[in-house]
Amino acid sequence: MKYSELVRAQILEKVEHYYLLKKAEDSKEFEEGDRISYSGRVYDEREMVNLVSSSLDFWLTSGKYCNEFEKKFVKWNDSKYALFVNSGSSANLLAFMALTSPLINKSYPEKQRIERGDEVITVSAGFPTTISPIVNFGAIPVFVDVKLSTFNIDTSQLEKALSPKTRAVFLAHTLGNTFDMESVNEFCNDNNLWLISDECDALGSTYNNKPLSYYADISTHSFYPAHIMTTGQGGMVTTEQPTLNKIMKSIRDWGRDCTCNTGEDNKCGKRFEGQYGDMPEGFDHKYIYSHLGYNLQATEMQASIGLAQLDKLDGFIKQRRNNFKRLYEGLKDLKDYIILPRATINSNPAWFGFYFTIIDSDRYNRNELAQFLENSGIQSRMLFSGNIIKQPCFSQLTEYKDYRKIGDLPNTNKIMEDSLWVGVFPGMTTEKLDYMIKKIKEYFVKN
Repeated sequence: MKYSELVRAQILEKVEHYYLLKKAEDSKEFEEGDRISYSGRVYDEREMVNLVSSSLDFWLTSGKYCNEFEKKFVKWNDSKYALFVNSGSSANLLAFMALTSPLINKSYPEKQRIERGDEVITVSAGFPTTISPIVNFGAIPVFVDVKLSTFNIDTSQLEKALSPKTRAVFLAHTLGNTFDMESVNEFCNDNNLWLISDECDALGSTYNNKPLSYYADISTHSFYPAHIMTTGQGGMVTTEQPTLNKIMKSIRDWGRDCTCNTGEDNKCGKRFEGQYGDMPEGFDHKYIYSHLGYNLQATEMQASIGLAQLDKLDGFIKQRRNNFKRLYEGLKDLKDYIILPRATINSNPAWFGFYFTIIDSDRYNRNELAQFLENSGIQSRMLFSGNIIKQPCFSQLTEYKDYRKIGDLPNTNKIMEDSLWVGVFPGMTTEKLDYMIKKIKEYFVKN
């Protein structure tokens, strides 16, 4: 063994030792009033060892860890292709921009590429970066309402939203609860539309016992620290279709036509052959750009964490479901006060959070409840942007020109005004869950 390898092994042993010492020092029994975060990182010495090991290689962009992470994720998610990117928001951008590629019309004659002015059906109750790629490109989001019990799209409104300009449906699965994949998938198939499934909050959720990506053209995932698993920052796009994978790899990697990985040259053996566009014949293929792309690559350090997290993922999902069930059982007798969450029929959510909506907003106030919980040490969250149309970022956009909506979106507005959610992440203990139940009940009894 080289001396450097011996030192490396000693460093990693010390990292593991450090984690165990730090964990012992920081361990503390929960006491009422202690801060309960809505989410958090759940990890052990394996993530830390992987992270330090990858940093010692000092390969600062994507490489062997990223390749291994993509392969491992494909196997876990039962997908054909996966591309690791630097965030879930970048995954959404990449998925949408892929459907604007000039290669679409050549490869998918039954569908149409998205062009400026085309329409994409979505909902306004959710996270901004599901919407921003549509608006920034110059397409038109068409907003439909959601159901209060599931926080997901009311599929009965899909036909009302359809127009000759509709090209795609782009929807997120809210807080781990899946939208009605069967109805949406059937609608898309009947009308030759693309379906992007934003699974950033729903990694591990299933519909009819199948992964959500089974029903979509492209699926997106996020590994932000608050999510089902984490790589710090990071995300993934998955697809079953080789052409879409090729397009997304190009757009992720600066728009290059070349498919060589970082640090790899002339995989095709024809690097200085061929003529592309109006470029001179023989121009270096590594610098031929078939798309206007970005640099959305992730790093080796992120992937090294992801490899350890994937081994824990099934356990994370099981614990989230158990925590959700405990909160539901503890709060179900408040059914006259709050609308409780309900899993979409035929789904098995990997719950991201436990959401509920105040029924009588004249008597009970959501903001007052949120403040009461905060004062009790319990962190809560609104449903992200509430109604994105009412956010400042939409103040310069004009209805019917820059976006459309189907009706007044009453349920979306109700959620914006009267809903919140609390956490169910695996770091929750029984004591913390029971304390949250106690304090939520206390607010309604007190009032």
